[in-house]
Amino acid sequence: MSVSDFISLLGGVALFLFGMSIMGDALKKVAGNQLELVLYNLTSTPIKGVLLGTGVTAVIQSSSATSVMVVGFVNSGMMKVNQAIGIVLGAILGTSVTGWVLCLSNLSGGGWVALLSTSTLTALMATIGTLLRMISRKQTTRHVGEILLGFAVLMYGMTAMSGAVEPLRESAVFINAMTSFANPLLGILVGIVFTSVIQSASAAVGILQALAATGAVTFEIALPIIMGIAIGAAVPVLLSALGANVSGKRTAFVYLLIDVLGVVIWGCIFYAVNAVVHFDFMDTTMTTVSIALANTLFRLATVVALMPLIGLLEKLVCMLVPDDSESSRERQKMDRLEERFLQHPALAIEQSRQVTDAMAQCAMENLLAAMALVHQYSDKGFRAVAETESTVDRYEDRLGTYLMKITGKELTARQSEEVSKYLHTISDFERISDHALNISEVAQEIHSKGMAFSEEASRELKVMEDAVSEILYLSIHAFVEGDLAAASRVEPLEEIIDGLCDELKLHHVDRLQKGVCTLSQGFVFNDLLTNYERVADHCSNIAVAMIELESDAFDTHEYLKSVKDMKSDSFARYYEEYSKKFTL
Repeated sequence: MSVSDFISLLGGVALFLFGMSIMGDALKKVAGNQLELVLYNLTSTPIKGVLLGTGVTAVIQSSSATSVMVVGFVNSGMMKVNQAIGIVLGAILGTSVTGWVLCLSNLSGGGWVALLSTSTLTALMATIGTLLRMISRKQTTRHVGEILLGFAVLMYGMTAMSGAVEPLRESAVFINAMTSFANPLLGILVGIVFTSVIQSASAAVGILQALAATGAVTFEIALPIIMGIAIGAAVPVLLSALGANVSGKRTAFVYLLIDVLGVVIWGCIFYAVNAVVHFDFMDTTMTTVSIALANTLFRLATVVALMPLIGLLEKLVCMLVPDDSESSRERQKMDRLEERFLQHPALAIEQSRQVTDAMAQCAMENLLAAMALVHQYSDKGFRAVAETESTVDRYEDRLGTYLMKITGKELTARQSEEVSKYLHTISDFERISDHALNISEVAQEIHSKGMAFSEEASRELKVMEDAVSEILYLSIHAFVEGDLAAASRVEPLEEIIDGLCDELKLHHVDRLQKGVCTLSQGFVFNDLLTNYERVADHCSNIAVAMIELESDAFDTHEYLKSVKDMKSDSFARYYEEYSKKFTL
């Protein structure tokens, strides 16, 4: 094989991979990015998962791409590991379809068969694809043109590979080298390494099919290489899970586990039986068709053997990839914000809603924990509040970045309003948690200085804290549950809290003048009231954002002005109710 032949081979491989990439990307675009949605929505049973994984992989020509999608779903919490295993099994089978497509390069003859020959088909696809790509104004039609162009480039690459390796028919060195691959362990290793390097099982099988044209590839040589190719295909999936959570890593690892088990099970059975029976077909010279058939049968046998064992596979992968003790519940919830979902705004917004709800609950729990420290302080509790405050900060950073990316997508009017609501409210949740940390610091100061409020100050502070707890619960409940009735109660209670703050400050000044309380007590008491009042303000902002989403041409300032100045019936009723409930 000359240097020029070797360069032609590399060029053929490059064109083959490039054609596969163009065709797969264009197929996904024509599908309107619905393939991911199909995978997500229709995986209720293992059989459905296997069929969907097979179908989607056959369409996009990449088991790695399908499995990477699934890793994203599991990583975000939208899909469970046992659901993903079925899809991965289907993807492993579906990737064998490419081998059958490449068998077209073997067609020869006259009449209609000649129209399906490699040269004719490639030229036809390239011509039609170019015309559609250049002339059509419709985006979908242009993508169809890209599919045809990708197919043409793929087939041209296959032809180039076959032509480059043709001189190897007469090469004794090449024939001796191929014969050494008849050793099962060496053949499997070669398949693993080669597929890991080019990152495509379909391309690896295609290159093996091209080598088969030399007549030097027998079944004894092809089988272990096909097994190695199956294992090597797991490398891109494993790489995609480097930044995933435990569930995402388990899903990626299960791809490798399935292929390794398939090789071990069928390899041991086949070679054990062959040692006794000595199969006659081991020396059969392989063609593109027989390699495609062997690849499909091996993958089908693996899927059939392991599909009933999905539960066992899940347990095994959980043992091999143990839970990470440092992975907190909040981090797992934040992992829902998958970059892959940005192509589907409805999915991305739903994930944002769930993470924002988790952030809201986290902020509320932190404030309640901080208020408890005022009366029963502990260093452990203080550290917990500080750690939770950092978690809420991370929520805001991740959500803010993710929501801004969503705004760059094509959204409906309703979706835009929802994203706007989340962008407005996450800052209020973050500020509530900030005030929780402030309150815990005041509690720490009270504890370290051995302060104690008077009986009257403690009683009044309890009334204020009850009111703040009520407004906090109302606003968070309204946001999480979408309860507008609860949201409408927030503003009247916020006014009550403002009034209570003013009254408590005046009462405390009286106690200072009478010598009942000290000046240092007055400072911390005032700090507490200021933080409580600010929390109520943020709760009001959350409720207003809730009501704004349900109102056309809504104006926040006009709403606040109307409920306070016009004193609607509902506002007056709620105001009266809370003024009796939280009275000094």
